[in-house]
Amino acid sequence: MLKHLGPLLAGVLLVSAAAKAETAAAPAAGWEAGKNYFAIDPPQPTASGDKVEVLEVFSYACSHCANFQPYAEQLKASLPAYASFGYMPAVFNAQWEPFARAYYAAQSLGVLDKTHQALFDALHRDRVPLRTIDDLAGFYAQHGVDKAKFLSAANSFEVESKLSRARELVKNFGVDGTPSIVVAGKYRVTAQSAGGYPKLIELVDYLAEKEHGGPSKPAKAAKKP
Repeated sequence: MLKHLGPLLAGVLLVSAAAKAETAAAPAAGWEAGKNYFAIDPPQPTASGDKVEVLEVFSYACSHCANFQPYAEQLKASLPAYASFGYMPAVFNAQWEPFARAYYAAQSLGVLDKTHQALFDALHRDRVPLRTIDDLAGFYAQHGVDKAKFLSAANSFEVESKLSRARELVKNFGVDGTPSIVVAGKYRVTAQSAGGYPKLIELVDYLAEKEHGGPSKPAKAAKKP
């Protein structure tokens, strides 16, 4: 009978090693609902189609959002092909409304990509006094946008509708500070809850994968040199 113990013990050790490997492959970071991320109840609709929507709720007026912006770019780059990244401006007070209008106006005029970081820089690095929608029209004019077109867009029905929807969603998300990240309309995350900006990126990637149902291969493999 002893001669059978060798293969039996080897099998037990093999199963044990596999179990340990499986445990290590699980979310080792130990993210906890209610501590590191918060469920949004009820979940809110998204606008990303089949993709997992990742939204940063932000304001150009928020210095923390300006500090987070490089990490937002990292987060955007880290997301897999099944996820999409976007912004949603918050309006917590009257002073923030012109910046939300500016975001949606720039979006509708097709200049958001070239002005997003520039506006953060103007406000928080260069301390340019941009407070009203007219001030902001002057800023966008420096980036090739006709003032009249900008003001028309900023006060359009389209922008009014987007502002109204953003106000509703930010409230329903339970967001009370910026920057906050919302994943799939179901989970809310902040840098504080995640343990810092780098950890926030890891947590959002984890939640996006969780929502998608598991890891996915990248859309394209890198070409060898």
